[in-house]
Formats: sequence, C-alpha cells, structure tokens
Amino acid sequence: MTIRTALVTGGARGLGAATAERLRADDVKVTTLDLGDADICADVTDDEALRDAARRIGHVDILVNSAGIVGPNEPLLDTTPDQWRRVLDVNVLGTVNTMRAFIPGMRERGWGRVVNFASMAGKDGNPNLSAYSASKAAVIALTKSAGKELATTGVLVNVVTPAVIATPMNAATAPDVLAHITNLIPMQRIGRPEEVAELVAFLASDRVSFSTGAVYDISGGRATY
Repeated sequence: MTIRTALVTGGARGLGAATAERLRADDVKVTTLDLGDADICADVTDDEALRDAARRIGHVDILVNSAGIVGPNEPLLDTTPDQWRRVLDVNVLGTVNTMRAFIPGMRERGWGRVVNFASMAGKDGNPNLSAYSASKAAVIALTKSAGKELATTGVLVNVVTPAVIATPMNAATAPDVLAHITNLIPMQRIGRPEEVAELVAFLASDRVSFSTGAVYDISGGRATY
C-alpha cells in the first residue's frame, strides 16, 4: 500500500484543520503549515520560507491550500490599497508560492493532487467583501490555468468553492454580511468544516483521475453556474 504525504496550509484551524484530520483518517501522512499551532510555522507570503519548508518536508504528494484571510468588511470605495495588497498577497500569491514550491516534486514523480480553496464569493461577488471576492476569483482562474499546464503530468489541480462555513474566519465577518450570504443558501444553513473536508479528501485521492482545472461547489444549493 502506498502511503501518501500531504501538506495542508492554514492547517491550524477551520477548514485546514478539518481537512488535515480527514486526510489522516485515510492514512495520509499530513504536515500542517500555519502561522502558529502547526507542524511548521511559516507565512505563505514568504516564498523563501516555503522553499526552505519544502526542503525540510521532502516528498509531498498532496497540497491543500487552505490558508487565507477575509480582509476588509466594508464597501469598495472605503477600502485602501494596503488592504487590497494584503488580501491578494495571502490568498493569491500565497497559493502561487506553495504551488511553485511543491508541484515540481509531484511532476517529477508523475503523481500529485493539488486542491485550492476559493469561495462562492469568487464566483458571485459578495457585497462589502470586494477584495476577498476578487482574490478568490483569481484562485479559480489560477487553478484552471495550472490544471491545463499540468494535465499530462499526473498532477491534478482542482479548486473547491464553499459557501459560508462555520469556521473561526467567518466568526470575524460582520453580522449583516454573514446574514446576507447565509440567506443566499437554499438549504438555509451554513456548512460544516467536515462536509468540506470530505470533498477535499475525494479530490486528493486516486478516486479522481479525469478531472483537473475544475471547480467544485459546496454551497448548499447557492451555486448557479
């Protein structure tokens, strides 16, 4: 039996922690990376730190990019360039950095799974979350591009787009914004981290072999395209 290894960014809490737990249930050897309370403490915006982490970790078959921030909860016209840079640095460049650090080894071995976290906000756009919505749209497009580039290498790159999920990150979302995006869900409830983790575990497995550059909604019926 082949023992797979995984790196989960943002693995200290929320969707990252739930995903790490679910992968371990499949006997995957998981390393978590986060700013604290993780196996490796590193910032995904620090390209050199990630490359050092890649050297220390070694063989990684599965990369799950869960690290992310919400950013400003305010109208676009009230946001600042610095706020935008911070959100894009973490959510977009952070994902790019980990992909650049860990995909080469997957490509060399001829097998790999990359699962990026975006959001329904990246498809629909949430009011008063313009920076977050734009960053997640970028992650969707990034996934599609990388999936095409790596399509014949054995490395599959897919993205999940959750609606609002009960995580610490959403606990910081303004109540009116949270109420708005919850009301958009036909199932009339927010999702649970373990529900998202189940989808990620599927995408990280051998059970998926003919899907790459794809967007997997987990939205309680909110998704319309």
